Amino acid sequence: MNQVSIPKGTRDFSPETVRKRNYIINTIRQQFELCGFQPLETPAMENIETLTGKYGDEGDKLMFKVLNNGEIFEKAQAATTNKELINAVSEKALRYDLTIPFARYVAMNRGTITFPFKRYQIQPVWRADRPQKGRFREFYQCDADVVGSNSLLNEVELLNIYAEVFKALGVEVELRINNRKILAGLAEWMGIAERLTDLTIGIDKLDKIGLDGVKTELAKNNFTENQIEKVESFLQINGDNASIISALKNIFVDIEIAKKGIEELEEVLSKSAICNLQSAITIDTTLARGLNYYTGIIIEVKAKNVQMGSIGGGGRYDDLTGIFGLPNVSGVGISFGLDRIYEVMEELKLFPADLQNSTQVLFINFGAEAELFSLSLLQKVRQQNISAELYPSAEKIKKQMEYANKKQIKFVVLIGDEEMKTGKFAVKNMLSGEQKVCDEGEMMEVVKGE
Repeated sequence: MNQVSIPKGTRDFSPETVRKRNYIINTIRQQFELCGFQPLETPAMENIETLTGKYGDEGDKLMFKVLNNGEIFEKAQAATTNKELINAVSEKALRYDLTIPFARYVAMNRGTITFPFKRYQIQPVWRADRPQKGRFREFYQCDADVVGSNSLLNEVELLNIYAEVFKALGVEVELRINNRKILAGLAEWMGIAERLTDLTIGIDKLDKIGLDGVKTELAKNNFTENQIEKVESFLQINGDNASIISALKNIFVDIEIAKKGIEELEEVLSKSAICNLQSAITIDTTLARGLNYYTGIIIEVKAKNVQMGSIGGGGRYDDLTGIFGLPNVSGVGISFGLDRIYEVMEELKLFPADLQNSTQVLFINFGAEAELFSLSLLQKVRQQNISAELYPSAEKIKKQMEYANKKQIKFVVLIGDEEMKTGKFAVKNMLSGEQKVCDEGEMMEVVKGE
């Protein structure tokens, strides 16, 4: 008999896990709504031309293609060009992130959207990545984006959302920022402005492979020794934010795009100070964000006290909708890495202890007549917004009590023949062992905790 399994890089989620994940999602959603963002959902699949070429060569390689229906092999054999061959086999792909589908949505619905358009989206995405701790092939992203506004107030607000969400979750974080304009200035300083993407992909691997690994990677990609030395000196800039700004100004004296990027960093830091966020924000010149579409401020969130990669990130993208026929619409967005946040909270034991207490009251089943009596009372308890259930069959009392203990149900109500006659019910607190005899009104007060 073949062993039952699931695809590599995917997971089942137990009820306990789902409750914890929902706790994180609801915390994030509450903050999104509080800041005026509207919910949006897009299909799991997009046309393949919508996604390809938007994430760099590595992104295209990691994209899950969906096979066409019908006689694909016959169509493939009849193809005379590579494009015809690809289209014969696959015309759709699972979404790689939520940002490109969002840009496609904005372009398609430009006539009905009020700009600036603030949306949030909480849905799964898929990447054919190598599974490892905190990295899966199917995972959720929780995104918030603003399109149709160039104001850096949006970056400040998104940083504030990060700070408030992680404060609510009890996770200590460091908010790291950089600017792709500065990285574009670095490429110009190196004399390779046209190779910005190759440069940022290399720098983006710094956390994974270290500085020596990045230098090796750049050398393999035909960067000269002098160019690699300039990258190394840039990546070794450190100190507090003021020191980093000063060092960047000294390097990029005559490079206008980098100077603009530095000005934007200064403005975001200045305005964030009003939100009491400045101490939590660190300029990180090594931050690159490998995705092609970022053009301005870029953001990454790191959790303190754990060995984990980024648990959130995002940035400014100018004219992303232009690839879908809607030019000159700037946007900025952030994403929460739900799965990584979950791993961090598990490691640090930050989930509330009472999170698993779904059912508050269990009615013990004593047989057909008592079952009907309890069923009527069950509805009244639920109408008081108290989660309750009736054991579905008249099993042994011990078995029903064990069920309550395993599910961590706090109260058990016992209604037999005598209780139905007198209208007095035994209510047992399964945590303390205390048992009371109550009428209907008193029972309601006990299970409510009043």
